[in-house]
Amino acid sequence: MKKLLTTAVLALGLVSHSVLALTLEEARAQGRAGETLSGYLAPLSQDKETLALVKQINDARSESYQQLADSNNIPVDEVAKLAGQKLVSRAQPGEYVKGINGKWLRK
Repeated sequence: MKKLLTTAVLALGLVSHSVLALTLEEARAQGRAGETLSGYLAPLSQDKETLALVKQINDARSESYQQLADSNNIPVDEVAKLAGQKLVSRAQPGEYVKGINGKWLRK
């Protein structure tokens, strides 16, 4: 389960979204979006481009989390939380993450 989850998290984090002008890597580096412990990306900027990217990423994550939950017979929120912990811990220096207290922190 952990290996499968790690693979899924890495794949989600590395996906390039060429359809949108803004990529996940750019949004993170520019401080426009950040990772949360819930397993989902959250916008820091409220512009149309950032919001569209965040929605697209989160929709893909939700689908992936559901598939992992179904195949491992565990609750989807458990999968999302495990992924969130990994995504937050793997955030690069300068990127934003939302802490347990709900506040944004810059790594």
